[in-house]
Amino acid sequence: MAKLLSGTRVYGNATVDTFLTVAGNITANNLSSLSWQTVQTSNFSATNNNAYPVNTTSTAITATLPSSPSAGNTIYFTDYAGTFGTNNLTINTQSPDTIAGQTSLLANINFSSIEIY
Repeated sequence: MAKLLSGTRVYGNATVDTFLTVAGNITANNLSSLSWQTVQTSNFSATNNNAYPVNTTSTAITATLPSSPSAGNTIYFTDYAGTFGTNNLTINTQSPDTIAGQTSLLANINFSSIEIY
């Protein structure tokens, strides 16, 4: 699993479109440029410039990133039900792409969100 470095941000303990309290730094990006998809409840292939609410209440889910990403592409995942800690979201890359040198990233913090760009 990947260690998060520059270019991948995780926002914990927050839900999209709510008020939140932050201890430390926060970076707010313009999520309005992304196309919000329906809630994902099983394994899926993510596409560029989309945002995915992911519900892992029943089972762990794997999202596969697109092959051949381009500069400026963004994909956003958020823990819809606050269950990533119990049933994880795994984000897989496609060869030869990596996230911080790894082929997958594990999201295991309840109510977290991950932006990949």
